[in-house]
Amino acid sequence: MTDEPMKPRPRPCASCPYRCDVPSGVWAADEYDKLTRYDGETYEQSFVPFGCHQGNDNELCSGWLAHSGHPEDLLAVRIGISNGTVAPEAAEYSTTVPLFPSGAAAAEHGKRELLYPGEHAAKVIDKVTKVRALRGAPITKIDPVTGEVEQ
Repeated sequence: MTDEPMKPRPRPCASCPYRCDVPSGVWAADEYDKLTRYDGETYEQSFVPFGCHQGNDNELCSGWLAHSGHPEDLLAVRIGISNGTVAPEAAEYSTTVPLFPSGAAAAEHGKRELLYPGEHAAKVIDKVTKVRALRGAPITKIDPVTGEVEQ
């Protein structure tokens, strides 16, 4: 972990759960469940910044920041900027990458093919698994039907 404030990545990752072009079934159900914690009114939201699934510890999920078009309304961004854990530029982040308009919409899409991800999803999963392993943050694969850890 670094003392540097969390910053947005230049653009949402190719596997970002907020991206409209990412196939369903890439992430685990509990990862998709996290997306909805930021959908309510500001005072109802999680105060924990949403980190990038593929980035370093000090990188914010750019899809999360931009999905509503108003990153300054995210409670975690406001608190993070005030206590120095989030870089001020996060409040003004935007992207032209098409994103789901809410965490609920992104989660619904992501969970639709969770048990049986398609070929495109399988390729994204393999890529993410390799990248995370190289960065020292390996993903444990769990068979969605049996619940057993895959080697």
